[in-house]
Amino acid sequence: MQKKLSSNLTLFFNNHFPYNSYKKSKKTSTVYIGIGGNIGNVKQRFDKLFLALQKDKRFDIVKTSPLLKNPPFGYLAQDYFLNGLMVLKTNLTPINFLNEMQRYENRFGRKRSFKDAPRTLDIDIIFYDKLKINRPRLTIPHPSWKNRESITIPLKFLSTLQIDIFFDQVNF
Repeated sequence: MQKKLSSNLTLFFNNHFPYNSYKKSKKTSTVYIGIGGNIGNVKQRFDKLFLALQKDKRFDIVKTSPLLKNPPFGYLAQDYFLNGLMVLKTNLTPINFLNEMQRYENRFGRKRSFKDAPRTLDIDIIFYDKLKINRPRLTIPHPSWKNRESITIPLKFLSTLQIDIFFDQVNF
Protein backbone atom coordinates (compact mmCIF):
# COMPACT_ATOMS: atom_id res chain seq x y z
CA MET A 1 0.00 0.00 0.00
CA GLN A 2 1.16 3.56 -0.57
CA LYS A 3 0.09 7.05 0.41
CA LYS A 4 1.18 10.09 -1.59
CA LEU A 5 2.05 12.98 0.74
CA SER A 6 3.08 15.43 -2.00
CA SER A 7 4.49 15.39 -5.52
CA ASN A 8 7.92 14.43 -4.09
CA LEU A 9 6.98 12.33 -1.04
CA THR A 10 5.26 8.95 -0.91
CA LEU A 11 4.84 6.56 2.03
CA PHE A 12 4.96 2.81 1.48
CA PHE A 13 3.55 0.19 3.85
CA ASN A 14 4.37 -3.54 3.87
CA ASN A 15 4.73 -6.46 6.31
CA HIS A 16 7.78 -5.06 8.12
CA PHE A 17 7.29 -1.32 7.66
CA PRO A 18 5.56 -0.25 9.85
CA TYR A 19 5.96 -2.92 12.52
CA ASN A 20 5.23 -2.98 16.25
CA SER A 21 6.49 -5.58 18.68
CA TYR A 22 4.43 -5.95 21.80
CA LYS A 23 7.14 -8.01 23.52
CA LYS A 24 9.08 -6.52 26.40
CA SER A 25 12.81 -6.42 25.79
CA LYS A 26 15.36 -7.06 28.53
CA LYS A 27 18.00 -5.12 26.62
CA THR A 28 19.04 -1.83 28.22
CA SER A 29 19.47 0.75 25.44
CA THR A 30 17.00 2.11 22.90
CA VAL A 31 18.44 3.12 19.54
CA TYR A 32 16.70 4.84 16.65
CA ILE A 33 18.34 4.12 13.31
CA GLY A 34 17.61 5.64 9.95
CA ILE A 35 17.83 3.34 6.96
CA GLY A 36 18.09 4.51 3.39
CA GLY A 37 18.99 3.39 -0.09
CA ASN A 38 18.44 4.12 -3.77
CA ILE A 39 20.28 1.38 -5.69
CA GLY A 40 18.53 -1.81 -6.74
CA ASN A 41 15.52 -3.32 -4.99
CA VAL A 42 15.63 -1.25 -1.81
CA LYS A 43 12.31 -2.51 -0.40
CA GLN A 44 13.53 -6.10 -0.65
CA ARG A 45 16.87 -5.14 0.90
CA PHE A 46 15.08 -3.44 3.83
CA ASP A 47 12.98 -6.58 4.36
CA LYS A 48 16.16 -8.68 4.39
CA LEU A 49 17.77 -6.26 6.85
CA PHE A 50 14.68 -6.49 9.08
CA LEU A 51 14.86 -10.31 9.06
CA ALA A 52 18.63 -10.30 9.69
CA LEU A 53 18.28 -7.95 12.66
CA GLN A 54 15.34 -9.99 13.96
CA LYS A 55 17.55 -13.11 13.97
CA ASP A 56 20.51 -11.31 15.56
CA LYS A 57 20.33 -11.96 19.32
CA ARG A 58 22.09 -8.65 20.06
CA PHE A 59 19.04 -6.70 18.90
CA ASP A 60 15.31 -6.61 19.54
CA ILE A 61 13.24 -4.75 16.97
CA VAL A 62 10.73 -2.62 18.87
CA LYS A 63 9.04 -0.87 15.95
CA THR A 64 9.57 0.51 12.48
CA SER A 65 8.10 3.35 10.45
CA PRO A 66 6.55 3.18 7.00
CA LEU A 67 9.05 3.75 4.19
CA LEU A 68 9.31 7.21 2.65
CA LYS A 69 10.24 7.77 -1.00
CA ASN A 70 11.91 11.17 -1.17
CA PRO A 71 14.30 13.16 -3.35
CA PRO A 72 18.05 13.08 -2.71
CA PHE A 73 19.88 15.97 -1.11
CA GLY A 74 23.48 17.04 -1.49
CA TYR A 75 24.33 15.21 -4.71
CA LEU A 76 21.13 15.60 -6.74
CA ALA A 77 21.97 13.67 -9.94
CA GLN A 78 20.67 10.35 -8.61
CA ASP A 79 17.45 8.41 -8.06
CA TYR A 80 15.01 9.09 -5.24
CA PHE A 81 15.70 7.37 -1.92
CA LEU A 82 13.62 5.10 0.23
CA ASN A 83 14.07 5.89 3.91
CA GLY A 84 12.65 4.60 7.15
CA LEU A 85 13.29 4.39 10.86
CA MET A 86 13.78 1.38 13.09
CA VAL A 87 13.74 1.37 16.87
CA LEU A 88 16.00 -1.31 18.36
CA LYS A 89 16.90 -2.42 21.86
CA THR A 90 20.48 -3.56 22.49
CA ASN A 91 23.11 -4.05 25.17
CA LEU A 92 25.93 -2.91 22.87
CA THR A 93 27.84 0.29 23.58
CA PRO A 94 27.32 3.11 21.04
CA ILE A 95 30.67 2.50 19.28
CA ASN A 96 30.11 -1.29 19.14
CA PHE A 97 26.60 -0.64 17.82
CA LEU A 98 28.06 1.64 15.12
CA ASN A 99 30.58 -1.05 14.15
CA GLU A 100 27.83 -3.66 13.82
CA MET A 101 25.65 -1.36 11.70
CA GLN A 102 28.61 -0.70 9.39
CA ARG A 103 29.07 -4.46 9.07
CA TYR A 104 25.41 -4.73 8.02
CA GLU A 105 25.92 -1.94 5.47
CA ASN A 106 28.90 -3.81 4.01
CA ARG A 107 27.00 -7.12 4.03
CA PHE A 108 24.31 -5.45 1.91
CA GLY A 109 26.80 -4.01 -0.60
CA ARG A 110 27.48 -0.50 0.71
CA LYS A 111 30.33 1.29 -1.05
CA ARG A 112 31.55 4.68 0.21
CA SER A 113 32.59 6.49 -2.97
CA PHE A 114 31.82 10.14 -2.11
CA LYS A 115 29.60 12.22 0.21
CA ASP A 116 25.85 11.77 -0.49
CA ALA A 117 26.57 9.19 -3.20
CA PRO A 118 23.96 6.66 -4.33
CA ARG A 119 23.95 3.63 -2.05
CA THR A 120 22.47 0.19 -1.55
CA LEU A 121 22.06 0.66 2.21
CA ASP A 122 22.82 3.50 4.57
CA ILE A 123 22.31 3.07 8.32
CA ASP A 124 22.53 6.15 10.53
CA ILE A 125 22.24 6.24 14.30
CA ILE A 126 19.70 8.99 14.96
CA PHE A 127 19.33 8.60 18.75
CA TYR A 128 20.98 6.31 21.26
CA ASP A 129 19.03 6.58 24.51
CA LYS A 130 19.39 10.25 25.50
CA LEU A 131 23.15 10.27 24.96
CA LYS A 132 25.04 13.14 23.38
CA ILE A 133 28.28 12.05 21.72
CA ASN A 134 30.51 14.18 19.51
CA ARG A 135 33.50 12.21 18.25
CA PRO A 136 35.13 11.99 14.81
CA ARG A 137 33.47 8.62 14.05
CA LEU A 138 30.20 9.11 15.88
CA THR A 139 27.86 12.01 16.56
CA ILE A 140 24.65 11.37 18.51
CA PRO A 141 22.02 12.61 18.06
CA HIS A 142 22.48 12.65 14.29
CA PRO A 143 23.56 16.25 13.55
CA SER A 144 20.95 17.05 10.91
CA TRP A 145 17.99 14.89 11.95
CA LYS A 146 15.70 17.90 12.51
CA ASN A 147 16.28 19.16 8.95
CA ARG A 148 15.63 15.97 7.00
CA GLU A 149 12.15 14.94 5.94
CA SER A 150 13.60 11.43 5.53
CA ILE A 151 13.80 11.37 9.35
CA THR A 152 11.11 13.75 10.60
CA ILE A 153 8.21 12.27 8.60
CA PRO A 154 8.89 8.63 9.62
CA LEU A 155 9.48 9.87 13.19
CA LYS A 156 5.96 11.35 13.26
CA PHE A 157 4.57 7.94 12.31
CA LEU A 158 6.56 6.24 15.07
CA SER A 159 5.06 8.69 17.57
CA THR A 160 1.58 7.87 16.28
CA LEU A 161 2.33 4.15 16.57
CA GLN A 162 3.42 4.66 20.18
CA ILE A 163 0.06 6.28 20.96
CA ASP A 164 -1.72 3.36 19.27
CA ILE A 165 0.22 0.90 21.45
CA PHE A 166 -0.80 2.86 24.56
CA PHE A 167 -4.50 2.76 23.64
CA ASP A 168 -4.29 -0.93 22.75
CA GLN A 169 -2.99 -1.69 26.24
CA VAL A 170 -5.40 0.48 28.26
CA ASN A 171 -8.78 -0.87 29.29
CA PHE A 172 -11.48 1.81 29.28
